[in-house]
Amino acid sequence: MSSSVLRPRSPTTFATGLSFEDVHLRYGPVEAVRGVSLEVKPGEVVCLLGASGCGKTSLLRLAAGVEVPDRGRVLIDGREVAGPAAFVPPERRGVGLVFQDYALFPHLTVLDNVMFGLHSLKRAEAAGEARRALARVDLEGFEGAYPHELSGGQQQRVALARALAPRPGILLLDEPFSGLDRRLRDQVRADTLEVLRAVRATAIMVTHDPEEAMRLADRIALVRAGRVVQVGPPDQLYHAPVDIGVARFFCELNEIAAQVRDGVAHTPLGRLPAPGIPDGPAVCAVRPQGLSFTPAQSDAQGRVLERRSLGEVDLVLVSADGLDRPLMARLRSRTAPAAGQDVSIHVDAAEVLVFALTGS
Repeated sequence: MSSSVLRPRSPTTFATGLSFEDVHLRYGPVEAVRGVSLEVKPGEVVCLLGASGCGKTSLLRLAAGVEVPDRGRVLIDGREVAGPAAFVPPERRGVGLVFQDYALFPHLTVLDNVMFGLHSLKRAEAAGEARRALARVDLEGFEGAYPHELSGGQQQRVALARALAPRPGILLLDEPFSGLDRRLRDQVRADTLEVLRAVRATAIMVTHDPEEAMRLADRIALVRAGRVVQVGPPDQLYHAPVDIGVARFFCELNEIAAQVRDGVAHTPLGRLPAPGIPDGPAVCAVRPQGLSFTPAQSDAQGRVLERRSLGEVDLVLVSADGLDRPLMARLRSRTAPAAGQDVSIHVDAAEVLVFALTGS
């Protein structure tokens, strides 16, 4: 899509803030949302990230008004829309929805699908708004097509246009790219982010893909077992996770037992910095890109078990003295040692995270 296509041709959406205040939601015996408090600022893109069943889609449904909280409040621009004092139905919240399966009506044309949420307008005016929404997602000329005649990426853009047509203050997206193949997914994600920036709506997106969240979000809220365990910019969650569970979500890790004394972690791979970690048992989490190897000159620390090409990098497994599991490294092919080679192991301290066992 070109930026000229995406420039809004009608008055832009007024971004809207959204807040959850100590929200709880239970489905029978299962507490899906457990005391979540989260503020989404006007114009911000926030990704709710977590494994399947963690509660992130339930939060989206609470924001939309599809579910009613058992306790707590949901506010839009400081106004209570769900809670002890009020409940505002979904159609009056100024919220747009994009579903995982797009939920397009197969018997309606693209134009009629986008017009579906514009009942309050006369048909000619609704058609004009729908055409402007389609132009924003680069689908001019497809107005008369039916969903089955479109590719997956085009269907996703129709769903986005339909959600944008009423100019919602908040856009909610539930795993909107999960049905696309990887090549198409990268392009559609980039296009969608461009549209969101152009219309300046507040957006909350549910995803289980950490790379997707890091690409799209201003902030990520990592959800686990119904709770938000950490909120912040993508680089903060990656470089300063609050616990090893957060770290595991963003990267494969080599987890090595350690003893911390005076800010230093003592491990079978040597001493590694552990600032701020209390003395006692700990785990050092070494990212695969934090390992490198050189041919052993005297006493070997490890032996290469396997080297497998992954395209841009090689996956290398190395058995190391004092470790029960092989180390996993990702190296450029020209630097990767051969299988069977004895090696010395080097650790980049910048790629090491240390967590006290009591906090893991």
